[in-house]
Amino acid sequence: MLPKLASALNTTVDSLLGYSSVITDYDNRYSTEEYYWGLTPNAICYDIMKILPPVKPYRVLDLGCGEGKDAVFFAKCGYAVTAFDISAAGLEKAKKLADHNKVTVGFFKADILDYRPDEEFDIIYSSGVFHFLSPGEREGLCQCLKEHTTDGGINALNVFVKKPFINRAPDSTRDEDKRHPWYSGELFRYYHDWLFHSCREDVFDCNSGGTPHKHCMDTLIAQKV
Repeated sequence: MLPKLASALNTTVDSLLGYSSVITDYDNRYSTEEYYWGLTPNAICYDIMKILPPVKPYRVLDLGCGEGKDAVFFAKCGYAVTAFDISAAGLEKAKKLADHNKVTVGFFKADILDYRPDEEFDIIYSSGVFHFLSPGEREGLCQCLKEHTTDGGINALNVFVKKPFINRAPDSTRDEDKRHPWYSGELFRYYHDWLFHSCREDVFDCNSGGTPHKHCMDTLIAQKV
């Protein structure tokens, strides 16, 4: 309801909730012509398609969609996609990407710390965003996402995990000072009553910002049964 109202009033969900517009470090990252994270869909997108292939326009919610590459990918595959991000610059590029691919995505601006869905989705997806949630906010959001997932629907999420042998990313900025890395297995605990299709922990190389570094991430694909 809020995204539709915001669109009708030509404003943002943040504004409807009383929050003023802010310029984030992601706005700076996304201000270039190139796509900061590239255009290749996250591998988890293909895993989702194997579980709930688009035999009908399943409804997808992408939380923290960035420049929109995954949201647009889902739309190209035939899903009905709604997606938000806090970065106005990222959303502008996401809309251009959707237009270029001749697909429709319901993009809107909102903050992961404040937005909560008020309608059900078949697939709720988020990649590389939940580290902005403080430890006290995590269980509540996960519970809300579970409650707003249709029966048989999927939550596909990943979170950065704290490891003593992995240093802070070299492209970290002041927004990264707000990060709260998760602990190994913490995400899985919140979905103990769902069917796990995948739960894994990976240490991987990353080249964001042009400087090689490493991350550790827990990834979960769970189904409401």
